[in-house]
Amino acid sequence: MAGSSADRAYPEPVRRLIGELERLPGIGKRSAERMAFHVLKGQADEARQLAQAVIDVKEKVRYCGICYNLTDVDPCPICSDERRNAAQILIVEQPRDLISLEQTGLFKGVYHVLLGRLDPLHGVEPDDLTIADLLERIDDASKNCRTVPVREVILGLNPDLEGDSTGLFLMEAMRSRSITVTRLARGIPAGSSLEFASRAVLADAIEGRQEMAD
Repeated sequence: MAGSSADRAYPEPVRRLIGELERLPGIGKRSAERMAFHVLKGQADEARQLAQAVIDVKEKVRYCGICYNLTDVDPCPICSDERRNAAQILIVEQPRDLISLEQTGLFKGVYHVLLGRLDPLHGVEPDDLTIADLLERIDDASKNCRTVPVREVILGLNPDLEGDSTGLFLMEAMRSRSITVTRLARGIPAGSSLEFASRAVLADAIEGRQEMAD
């Protein structure tokens, strides 16, 4: 944080808090100052709860050992839920895409989170994603949720160049495997993101999924 005379007017702990808040995405200096003063004027217990919540996120939240969703228990509640169809895996890029699809309440299978998508121009190759773990789930039922054999894989990748390239790579990897491969229907506009699609659009995409041709 710049050491201007205005900055030096703040006590050092306040300067440090503003500096840390300013590092958050979408938070400028003025917003960081307002947030810092909100914390400063609030009750001490509220500040401790905020600090503890941040610590808990870093210390307790991890990736599910099966699907790579964010969780504080392993396996995650979706993977361990006996009401879910573990034979049906919906592949998404990020945990936030999973959350958007879950909010529709329509998908009753399980998920696999790639934690990204192929992007060679930025150095993201297959080994940087969880593709190997996905193929293990398909090839070995003991690696899948509740040891259920996989019957269908649904490509739920974002409809842009990188998402389509990732989908084609996954299709090729699964070509020799005895499973059905489908993709979400293209009610989602090209170049958009699942994270920002409406519930109705996502519901149509799930219901209208199409089998992938060879």
